[in-house]
Amino acid sequence: MKQDNTERLIAGIQHAVPHHLLSRLVGSLAANKGMPNLKNKIIHWFIKRYQVDLSQAEREDPESYESFNDFFTRSLKQGMRPLPEDAKQLVCPADGAISQLGNIENGRIFQAKGHDYSLADLLGGSEERAAPFQGGKFATIYLSPKDYHRVHMPIAGRLTQMVHVPGRLFSVNPLTARQVPNLFARNERVVAIFETEIGPVALVLVGAMIVAGIETVWSGLVTPPAGKEVQQWEYPEQVIKPICLERGDEMGRFLLGSTVIMLLPEGSSEWAENLTSESVVRMGQSMGQILK
Repeated sequence: MKQDNTERLIAGIQHAVPHHLLSRLVGSLAANKGMPNLKNKIIHWFIKRYQVDLSQAEREDPESYESFNDFFTRSLKQGMRPLPEDAKQLVCPADGAISQLGNIENGRIFQAKGHDYSLADLLGGSEERAAPFQGGKFATIYLSPKDYHRVHMPIAGRLTQMVHVPGRLFSVNPLTARQVPNLFARNERVVAIFETEIGPVALVLVGAMIVAGIETVWSGLVTPPAGKEVQQWEYPEQVIKPICLERGDEMGRFLLGSTVIMLLPEGSSEWAENLTSESVVRMGQSMGQILK
């Protein structure tokens, strides 16, 4: 009971915090390249506080990064995340821990005990956009501060649509997921939909408290946005240079950490039996089997 009261208090404080103002201020500091001494102190503190392992990073020297964002979105050494040889294995898109995974039932996605949220709301309020995923599967992966923060393709695909959905910036850690209803359908997010061999696959990059921005490899910085309305970009098949990404290719990154939600169409795949809520995962490992 005491833990529940503490969690409700922490969640309640988040409602009162000016999410976007705080996040933009932190973002400005994280992007700054003109204060190397301060940058180095912050990076060293962060590594110690969150037990960051730089031995896997392409640049192991913490002071070699131009800014905190440069450090936070660090690349890995070649070969650190090998992909399954079996092409029918779905690739985990990010390092982190599984918050939840399962089936999309009656247009709802499970968030935490006592909470679920609308698939259509997650995708920007469009029933048409949600239709291909009705009865399908979802996996929610939480990226902690210590994790590698680039997001990769679970399967080869051609980009068909990107949507920016404005919203709040609550923390997306497990505590907040247990206390804030409709969390992932309330926070600011970027939805990327790809046409693949199993049909449409969506990757939803969810913003969070002090996340300074979300980037994609084809458009650069998508957030913070200029307006407060849902924005949509179409990528028709007939374009001269379609955006096609292979399995395991980087598709985006977080400027400070958050959550990625993967959506799959009905009957297309099965999750690996060893994956459950709270399973630690790494980009490149198998998440399941393609059935088609």
